[in-house]
Order: sequence, then structure tokens, then C-alpha cells
Amino acid sequence: MATSNQTSRKRDRDDRVDFEYGTGQSTPMNVTHVRFHPSITEIYTDAFKQCYRLRDVVFHEGMQKIGNKAFLDCTKLESITLPSTLTEIGKFAFNNCSSLKEVVLNDGLKKIGVKAFEQCKSLQKIITIPSSVIEIDSTAFAGCTNLQEVVLNKGLQRIGRFSFHGCDSLEDISIPSTVSQIGDHAFMLCNSLRVVELNGVVQKIGKDAFICCPLLEKFTFPRLSSRLENIIQVGHWSEVEGKIDEIRGLVQRRGSEIFISAADMRFGSNWDTIKQDIVRINTLITYYETKEATSLFELALWKFKIDQTEANDINRDACRIEVPGPVKDVILQYIG
Repeated sequence: MATSNQTSRKRDRDDRVDFEYGTGQSTPMNVTHVRFHPSITEIYTDAFKQCYRLRDVVFHEGMQKIGNKAFLDCTKLESITLPSTLTEIGKFAFNNCSSLKEVVLNDGLKKIGVKAFEQCKSLQKIITIPSSVIEIDSTAFAGCTNLQEVVLNKGLQRIGRFSFHGCDSLEDISIPSTVSQIGDHAFMLCNSLRVVELNGVVQKIGKDAFICCPLLEKFTFPRLSSRLENIIQVGHWSEVEGKIDEIRGLVQRRGSEIFISAADMRFGSNWDTIKQDIVRINTLITYYETKEATSLFELALWKFKIDQTEANDINRDACRIEVPGPVKDVILQYIG
């Protein structure tokens, strides 16, 4: 008597319909497995649209573009690994591939089109956007309700309108320093989103970019906070604390952590005002970083002068350089 697994394998063999794209024949609607002729560099518009039984696609190196709606409504497709030669994913390319669980995007990709992965509700593994991608187009990952983590790499410049709208499982997002614009409603209805990290000063945050994110607590600035912590560690806290508190406006501070509460952000409508205060804080921290770097340079010069003087002929007055603050303690310890 056949087991259920044997029956399943037999059904798969019996139902299997292989197809090589590029042979000149039209795509059979009941295709289950697809491979591509090595000469193919582009999958054209609607090539596999509504192939509801398509389960497996093997791409090859040399593929450069996936056209608009190429795999629209392929609801049985579960995973794809895109080749490193691919530069563009067209509009609606994998829209409503509702069984798609894993997508591997490689460096070299430059464009993710409008609604390219919208309503891929089974997509849950980490999506890493390569550094070669400059823009995530509007609604690209909207409705990916099980998507838990997205890695955005430095190089990305624009996050389009509604890009991650309705990504219910997304808990945090780190925006690279290269991003200059976050579009309207980009993260609207991300019901699990708690923290947004801004690693640079975004020039524009669109209307209601983070609206209806009920668990969102704050926007943090990890790079700015780390730099402030370094200033504190070298002994400038008494100087810098009051000055930061004078200029921070809606920006909040807890120790060295710089952040904005979600309520104060008001879904992005206050960003222009907040941005000015962040720039001023950045300028202040840069000043103290420069001051500290100058002090360390002076210390290095003094040490060099002492090292170059014969031990018995050290004229410390001649070597002395006036340096500020905590560096003096280091010098005194060095020369005894």
C-alpha cells in the first residue's frame, strides 16, 4: 500500500510540466517548472502571468531584467534566487505570489519596480536590499504581512510611497545615512513597528510616512548617539550637556542617547523643524570631536619632541604645548 508521501511524489511526477523559456513556443498555463535558455537576458511582460501551478523557477547568470507582471499571480511559487547579473525587477513582477517565502536579491540589482512584491503574504525571511539599489519604488513590498526583517544597505537614496505599507510583522527598521527621502505613507500600518533608526539626516519624510503604527515608540539616531558617547568618555560632558539641551527643541536626550518620540514626530509633519535641531546638535558634536582631535595631535607632537631629546638634556619648558582639559592628565602621567 502506497504511503501519502509516495502518493504525493507520484502526483508531482504525473502533474509536472517542464518548460524552457526562449524556445519560441508560448508559455503553457499549466507549467510547473521553468528553466531559461542561456541566450535569454530578459523575461518579457506577462511571460508567466497567472501560471497558478508554477512552483519552481531556475534563473541563470546573464539574466538582466524581469519585465512587468512577469510572474504576477503565480500563487504556488515558493522561493527565488535572482542572479547577480540582474539589474531590474519590473512593475508587478512578483505581485501576489502569495506562497513566496524567500527572495534572495544580489548585488548588481539597481531597480525594484512599483508593486514588485506587493501582497507576497508568505514572505517572512530577511529581505536584504543590496547597496546597488538606489530606489525602492512605490508599494514594492506593501502587504507583505509576515515580513519580519528588512536590511537596507548604504547606497539606497529613496524609499518610495507605500513601499512597506501594511507590513504587520516588521518590528524595527534601520534607515541608512544615504537615504535622502522617505515617501508618503511608506511605513503606514506597520502594526508591530516599535523603533526606527535614522543613521543620517533624511532631507524629506513624506506625509503620514509612519501613520497608524500603534506600537511605534521612538526614532533613534544611533550614529549621533555613539559620537556623543565618545565625547562624554573623553571628559567633555560638563561642557556639552547644557549646550545640547539648549538647542534640542523636540529632540530628546537620555544620557548620550538622542531620540525623538513618535508623538513628537507626528507622522513626519514636524520633520523639517526637528531636522534643523538635529543638524545643530551634529554641528556641536563635530566641534568637540575636532577639539579632541586637535588636543591629541598636540599631545603627539609633545611626545615626539620629548622622545627626540637626549635623556640628560630634556628641556621640558621648550617641549611644552598648551593643551586643554583631560589631555593634561594624560601628559602629566606620561612625563611623571
